[in-house]
Amino acid sequence: MQHLNKSYEDYIKAIYLISKENKGGWVSNSEISNILKVKPSSVTNMLYKLKANDLIDWKPNKSLRLTKKGKKIALSIVKNYNSLFDFFVHVLKLKDNDQVKNLCCNIEHYITPEISDALENLILEFH
Repeated sequence: MQHLNKSYEDYIKAIYLISKENKGGWVSNSEISNILKVKPSSVTNMLYKLKANDLIDWKPNKSLRLTKKGKKIALSIVKNYNSLFDFFVHVLKLKDNDQVKNLCCNIEHYITPEISDALENLILEFH
């Protein structure tokens, strides 16, 4: 899988999460702006980059959605987040949900497929 920087991954994850709530998976610039708490112009700049990397289907001033390639990356990011969340809550028994969510959001970008598999196996041992 293609390695992307944290900013790209944050946008892809946000688009994926928003798309799950919207008919046809279409997402607007303003929805991304709101969830990531960034200016609409910053979103537009990133959308050009995501489109250039074939991660979204988009035309300026229109709604967008992830390509198959973008969705595959999004699913991997969400899987890493969920595995980390389970690890911190069920294995390490951390109680502060805000802290756990923040940790997961920061660490999810550095999880390799090997680490992801090992993490899942470790979590299974504790369930």
